[in-house]
Amino acid sequence: MRVSIAAIPVLLLNIALWALFIYFIVLIIRALRKYLRSGTGGGNPPEQAKNLGEALKGHRTSRGYTQEYVAEAVGVSRQAVSKWENGAADPSTANLMALAKLYGLSVDELLKQAGTTE
Repeated sequence: MRVSIAAIPVLLLNIALWALFIYFIVLIIRALRKYLRSGTGGGNPPEQAKNLGEALKGHRTSRGYTQEYVAEAVGVSRQAVSKWENGAADPSTANLMALAKLYGLSVDELLKQAGTTE
């Protein structure tokens, strides 16, 4: 097989791009493994989670929504909504954004009402 001299830079560029792609995949996998090993992932104190849970429950009940309705609207299980409201778990950023949208609030307003921001 014969490779022309003009094709060598293109070949080297392709190899470099593939190496960079693999490097980023390795970094992502390492970050995910570290996140999963960290346990809760959020590191929020229980007091903040409880306040957020109370705020979430207050907004849900004031609108007459059931946990099942909120879970379906956000795309999670009813048990997840229950855990958020009881302070046993915190919603992910994406779920928090979906909850704020469902309740007609911004994420900042929801967090301020929960007392989790200064």
